[in-house]
Amino acid sequence: MKLTEILLKEMELEATTTRKMLAIVPAEKLDWKPHEKSMNMQTLATHVAELLGMVKTVLTTNEFDFEKEPYNPTVIKNNAELLACFEKNTQDCKESLKTANDESLWLNWTMRSGESIFMTSSKYEAIRHMFCQVVHHRAQLGVFLRLLNIPIPGSYGPSADEMT
Repeated sequence: MKLTEILLKEMELEATTTRKMLAIVPAEKLDWKPHEKSMNMQTLATHVAELLGMVKTVLTTNEFDFEKEPYNPTVIKNNAELLACFEKNTQDCKESLKTANDESLWLNWTMRSGESIFMTSSKYEAIRHMFCQVVHHRAQLGVFLRLLNIPIPGSYGPSADEMT
């Protein structure tokens, strides 16, 4: 099996779980946050919805410079817009992985802001980092939802809400 196929399979499995979590984000709580240092629900959910779109950037560039291309998150107002954002980025990721070749995954890729370098790694490692970021921020989103008493879908098996 090619490495790109392995990445595609992993992405599709995580996308299924992520989709379930994003589907229950309540529009009336988009401004809510559990702590003053936390992102609000809208910022966090949008970040989760957009992360897979970075895979296309990794595969088609040698670096991403926030100084040259500032991050401007998609403005979402409701759950339908959130899910549409996620589906677009998931599709971009899927198409990019399907057309990539394994050899290109070993080329270096850098994330920076001007002279400040956040990471330099192979494109493969950068993609795996994006996948880990999806899981990490999806878990944060699950905590936000739990604190609002919203039943949580299972990720790698049933959740406590699904067991009762």
